[in-house]
Amino acid sequence: QVQLVESGGGLVQAGGSLRLSCAASERIFQTYTLAWFRQTPGKDREFVAGINWNIGDTNYADSVKGRFTISRDNAHNTVYLQMNSLKPEDTAVYYCGADRTWMIPTTFTEYEYWGQGTQVTVSS
Repeated sequence: QVQLVESGGGLVQAGGSLRLSCAASERIFQTYTLAWFRQTPGKDREFVAGINWNIGDTNYADSVKGRFTISRDNAHNTVYLQMNSLKPEDTAVYYCGADRTWMIPTTFTEYEYWGQGTQVTVSS
C-alpha cells in the first residue's frame, strides 16, 4: 500500500511560480509511474504531467508544456511539480497519483493510489 502526501499549494498571482511535492510512504519501485492531475468543481481529474520512476521519461499535457516541470528524488521517494508562468486557468486541486506501470497513463482511472490533494489558486 503506497500512501502519497502532497504539499506546496497556495495562492499566487498570475505569472508567479509554485513547487508542489508528493512524498510517498515507502520506496517507489522502478515499475511505478507517478503523475500529477488537477481537478476543478464538476469536472474529472485532468492529467497534468507524469514521470516513469525507473527511466525518468516524462509526459505533459499540452496546456502546461514549457511552463511546468516534473521531476523525482529517488533518495526521498518524492516527486515534484515546478509550476512557472502560472495562469488563472491553472487554479485547481492538484493530486498526485501512482500506478505500477511502465507507461505514463493520462486517464485518472488508470492510477491505483492517490494523495489527498493540494489547492492551487492563481489570481489575475
